[in-house]
Amino acid sequence: MQARSVMPCITLPCHLSIFHSVPPTRHGITANLFMPMARPLPGIVEVAHATGKRIAFFYNWEPLRDLARPGNINYSYFRDSYHDADGDDETISQAALLIQKERPDFAFIYIGTVDTAGHKYGWMSEGYLKQLKHIDSLLGNFFKSLSSEYTAILHSDHGGHNRTHGAEMDEDMFIPWMAIGPNIKKGYTIHSQVSLLDTAPTIAKILGVQCHPEWEGSSLDEIFQ
Repeated sequence: MQARSVMPCITLPCHLSIFHSVPPTRHGITANLFMPMARPLPGIVEVAHATGKRIAFFYNWEPLRDLARPGNINYSYFRDSYHDADGDDETISQAALLIQKERPDFAFIYIGTVDTAGHKYGWMSEGYLKQLKHIDSLLGNFFKSLSSEYTAILHSDHGGHNRTHGAEMDEDMFIPWMAIGPNIKKGYTIHSQVSLLDTAPTIAKILGVQCHPEWEGSSLDEIFQ
């Protein structure tokens, strides 16, 4: 429950760090505006796709299309609905249907309405917690629909305070990071410090692919049986 985000803890910079296992000082994205990297490096999508893995994306915030380079995603669902209270319902529903039918090796599902509620009502406010409860219910049904062979990692990109985020303070930087699956220890609390940079290497281990040598995070080996 005290994993760490990166600075600036803003959605697009954080997600570039999640997918490429380097901080914003390396990938160069410091705002919610994508610019090509001065020194490009592949992320988990490119590394996995190069080994024949099938990749699926489900998201409702359009700038996330830039998390992977063209030609590396096999399935994609997008609807601009992150600003609607029920905007994640269709995203998660579509993800469940396609994963059951196509069985991709790696699926990314973005849940955007919790961040919207934070900006609208304030982080940890009544309105925020109400939206979080709704998402909890959606995810409960989604995880029940997954095949037992899948491993799921669930975490945030950043926290927030009042009605904003982006500051180097605990409320903005601390995030939950959780995993469940057939080879994941059950009821286990992670002891090492967790960073967003560790997500891609951990996914690589789960998929059985090699990390890119320029990635700066580490696989969270302690979570595995």
